[in-house]
Amino acid sequence: MHIQVSGKQIDLSDALKHRVNTHLGNLAERYFDTGLQAQVTFGKARSFFTCDINVKAGRGLVLRGEGEAADANAAFDDAAEHIAKRLRRYHKRVTSHARSTTRQELPERARSYILQPIEEELETDTPPSAPLTADEETFATIIAEQPADIPVLSVGEAVMRLDLSGQNFLLFRNSASRHISLVYRRDDGNIGWLDTAPLDTPPA
Repeated sequence: MHIQVSGKQIDLSDALKHRVNTHLGNLAERYFDTGLQAQVTFGKARSFFTCDINVKAGRGLVLRGEGEAADANAAFDDAAEHIAKRLRRYHKRVTSHARSTTRQELPERARSYILQPIEEELETDTPPSAPLTADEETFATIIAEQPADIPVLSVGEAVMRLDLSGQNFLLFRNSASRHISLVYRRDDGNIGWLDTAPLDTPPA
């Protein structure tokens, strides 16, 4: 397992790096029989240490764990436990998915943009008398463009990936209807599914 350990404006001891590599290595051997990649990032917010773990378990399959505690070791333990809980819950499905990625359709390529708020530019470039449109009040300038994958998944697989990654939403192409769909976390704790297939198309 390839593990990269880094810190944001903090120094990490060799003992902590060794502990991270040993713990995640043992965890990977327990649940996977293929090589994994992991990025572990430590930081500090106020008086607490933070730890973010992102494990790439296959094409488009990312597991994420976050931890926060009074010291870096405890923050790592918290984040690693999140990873372990997700692996225990989805062990069979994750293993099956990781072994079958070569038989699945390749994801589509799309563009992902980061937009810059316009407020600072407007302070100097826009006359006070010029009214702002709704779009101008929010975003104006594209400051970054990155490639993004749109995987081909069933709704169940999409929900699994959303849960494993810890993200708020996932865009995918429905393998049954072939239309673009979106699963997302609702404020009430449930998972929402937005389907763009025509209304007369039966749900997948």
